[in-house]
Amino acid sequence: MRFLSTIGSFPVIVIMSIFIMVFLYKILKHRAELILFIAVLVGSSLLNLILKEVFQRARPELHRLIEITGYSFPSGHAMGAFTFYGVLTFLLWRHIPVIWGRVLLILFSGMMIVGIGVSRIYLGVHYPTDIIGGYVASAFWLTFAIWSFQRYMERRSLKRYNLETG
Repeated sequence: MRFLSTIGSFPVIVIMSIFIMVFLYKILKHRAELILFIAVLVGSSLLNLILKEVFQRARPELHRLIEITGYSFPSGHAMGAFTFYGVLTFLLWRHIPVIWGRVLLILFSGMMIVGIGVSRIYLGVHYPTDIIGGYVASAFWLTFAIWSFQRYMERRSLKRYNLETG
């Protein structure tokens, strides 16, 4: 559980994100997707900070296996995991042409998201509602960001088509 919690920590997410950003920019040349990736992660972190300040919920006091400070609701690990693996799944989906590959992608992402959330409850630093709140907040943010990105890409494609057809 400590390992899963560490995988969902801010420093580890940042390191993995740097590798993904380099891959998106240098290898795939996907600049728009890179901007989406950065915006989603930064926006999720800011939303988490705002929500923690609004709710100011104390962490559980009993049965802690690790010590941590700060407010409890919503879980930053849960939000970070949902956001990171959610946007990664969105970006990788169209590059995986076979159904079994897509199923594995969904299963892997889902297991990481749930595993990281459960690890925080197990370690005694979050209530289950903190995890659920983190998932819900991240889901709303991710949905809005992907919807906005899709609209932008459609408009850009339409604009190119109109320029090409005169």
